[in-house]
Amino acid sequence: MKKWILAGLASVLMFTAGCSQSTSTGPSEASTLEKIQDKKKIVIGTAPGYMPFEMKDKQGNFIGYDIDLGNAIGESMKVPVEFKQFEFSGLIPALQTGEIDMIIAGMTIRGDRALAVSFANPYYATGQVLMVPTKDNSTKTWEDLDQPGKKIAVSLGTTGALLAKQLFKQATVVDFDDFPTAGMAMIQGQADGIVYDEPGVRIFTAMNKDSVKGIYELISTENLGIAVRHNDLATVQWLNSFLEAYRNSPTELASREKWFNTKDWMDNVEGK
Repeated sequence: MKKWILAGLASVLMFTAGCSQSTSTGPSEASTLEKIQDKKKIVIGTAPGYMPFEMKDKQGNFIGYDIDLGNAIGESMKVPVEFKQFEFSGLIPALQTGEIDMIIAGMTIRGDRALAVSFANPYYATGQVLMVPTKDNSTKTWEDLDQPGKKIAVSLGTTGALLAKQLFKQATVVDFDDFPTAGMAMIQGQADGIVYDEPGVRIFTAMNKDSVKGIYELISTENLGIAVRHNDLATVQWLNSFLEAYRNSPTELASREKWFNTKDWMDNVEGK
């Protein structure tokens, strides 16, 4: 399987090399694949705090389902991986300026984002849910919190933030830098609810079960994708081929089992 992926990479690189030759309108920009091969390293932007997709352990190492995915991509390309940390809202600007080669950060595939970046095929399907304080026994749906005086905490730039600002007409939506900060703010009484991805809410509630609880009726459904430079179709094509081999492979199944179905790793998460 890996030989097939490498053969695909070689074909794509030959294709992109042809595309990067000078034309009557001037030379085109090299693909991300070519740049990675030239510098012999891939730089991936991520936003720790979206558990169990990307976090840091107590030793400062990046860990999580998305980190395993990034490392598998590096292994297939035969190059080392460097992960760079950003706030979620800073990832697309970093990609556009060339500071990183791609984004793997639980990023939902959306039409507005696709105006700025290009996405490979989905690698995970999820949805948005509501998290509330454990002592809240009256809230059953997000509509119950859409009242004057209520505050909804969100992680800046995430799909949950965009959705909350679209849905809530009477409650106040408050931005926080990341999901854990928003969660702690709610625990401290600064918010009445949070809209966020269902896997992240399940992990946060497991780690803070005395303080928060999830309401798991999906508010929306969505797909997560790897983002690369806008219109870098050669790299998108290679990533799609890679994902066809990676999804449901023994490596991916082991990663999914570890991060979504076990809790041993939680005690080693930074800040826990």
